[in-house]
Formats: sequence, structure tokens, C-alpha cells
Amino acid sequence: MNPIILVAGGTGNLGSKIIRNLVEMGASVRAIVRLDTAPEKIKQLEDSGAIVYCINMMDVQQVANACKDVQCVVSALAGLEEVVLNVQKVLLDGAVLAGVPRFIPSDYSLDFTKFSHGENRNLDWRRIFHTYLDKSSIQSTSIFNGAFADLLKGEMPMILPRQKWILYWGKSEHKMSFTTIKDTARYTAFVALDNSSPRYLIVAGSQLSPRDVCEIMTDITEKKFKLFRAGGLKILSTLIIIARKLAGGENELYPPWQGMQYMRNMIDDRALINHLDNDRYPEMKWTPVKTMLIEHFKK
Repeated sequence: MNPIILVAGGTGNLGSKIIRNLVEMGASVRAIVRLDTAPEKIKQLEDSGAIVYCINMMDVQQVANACKDVQCVVSALAGLEEVVLNVQKVLLDGAVLAGVPRFIPSDYSLDFTKFSHGENRNLDWRRIFHTYLDKSSIQSTSIFNGAFADLLKGEMPMILPRQKWILYWGKSEHKMSFTTIKDTARYTAFVALDNSSPRYLIVAGSQLSPRDVCEIMTDITEKKFKLFRAGGLKILSTLIIIARKLAGGENELYPPWQGMQYMRNMIDDRALINHLDNDRYPEMKWTPVKTMLIEHFKK
């Protein structure tokens, strides 16, 4: 009998890719969605091979009913505190009530266990959820993938093609971890089917410094890119405080200052990784950042 995996957050970019990989790997996939989910999104999930359950995501019993006979619950939920804490708590409680043995929380970030409360709003919520998760009886695995490499194509203001600059903070040789959304989704599918997965897994498709990115962009475009240092940790921290006060955005998922908080975490020495779990699944093939950037800038 094929293992049954339940995915929450399957209408999102990461969640939908997790579902497709699980189906490809032979799993029976259930996707739970809110009652008001658009019909076209439900159809997309069904077309990908998932069985869709439209439920009240805040009803523990409804979640538990959807979790019957499930081997692992995968959370790819994204949102503000209401989602990351409250909805995800109900998801966890429903999984426990149904006797699901394993749970993958919606982390997919750098290893925030090394940082303190108050340094990154979005990661603070995930850290708080971990205190709740670790008190439960369920076996859990968090996947830390650094930053999504896809952000380097524009959303992360690091590669400035018009100016031919690589904008960075801190040290030009500091290695940062990047993993594509596609690879993160595939690795998550492997973990969901792995009953022996540990509490934490740390992966990175590439570990690159600003200087490495500068060399890659020069090679790809055949135009000379230069490093542009905007400042150090202290200056960035000060700018975050100013931006948060002036710009607001507390009710936005990714206000500009939140991205700045994440960058501050990435350039901190606490984010450096001594060991990667990339080789846990031999079938997993990783996409180098350079390959992704070639596909993007050579269009």
C-alpha cells in the first residue's frame, strides 16, 4: 500500500511542488485547503494527483479526520502569526489526535535555533511554534535550507544587473547558503517518506560569498561586475529599526525591513554551517546557483 502523506499549504509555490514530487515518488497525497479556496486552485491540486479536502483549518476534529491513516503531515503554510502559530498548532493537534507518527513544520529557512528572539519577526513565530511542537508526542523533522536561491533573480537586492554591482553587507568572503524552491520541495518529499529522519536536517544547493556571486555574474554576462559594500552588521541593524518605524508593514508578510532582518541573519557568523545533510538521499540532485542564474540571465 502506498504511503499516505498529507500536505497543508499545497496551493503555494513550495507546497504545490512538494505535492508533485510526492506523487512522482509513489505516495498517495492528501491536500487540505480552506473552505474558501478558489475552485481553480483546487483543480490544480487535483490535476497534480492530490486528493483535496476542503475543511475549516481551525477545527481540530476536521483536521484529524483528514489525517486518518496518514504517515506524515507536511506543513508548507505561509503567512503571518495567525497562520504560522495558530493554524499550524491546529494542524499539529489534529495530526496528533489522528495518531499520525510524523510532522514536518513549515520552517524552510536558515537555522533559526542559533538566533535569539527579536532578531527576525517571521522566524520568531517559527521558533515559538517549535516550543509547542517539541512538547507534543509526534516525531518531527525541520528542514533548514538557508535562503531560497530563486530570490537572487530579483526579489533579494543583491544582484544589481543595471549597475553591474553585487550589493552586500558585512564580509565579502562570508559564505551564505542558498537552495532553490524546486530542490527544497524535492528534498522535503524525500524526508516525508523517510521514517528515520532526524529532528533537524540542514541543506544547501550552494554556499556562496558575495565575491563568489560577483565572479559568477561576470562569467555569465561576460561583463565586469563589482562588489559594493553597503555596510556592516551594526549599520544594517540600525537601518532595520529606522525602516520598521517609518515604513510600518507589521501586517505584511514580507515588508522591506523583514528581508533586511533575514539578510542580517545570513551574514552573521552564527549562520555558518559545518555539516550539510545533502547526501542523505542519493537520488537527490542539487541545482547550483550558477545554473539557476544562467537560465535566468541568458533568456
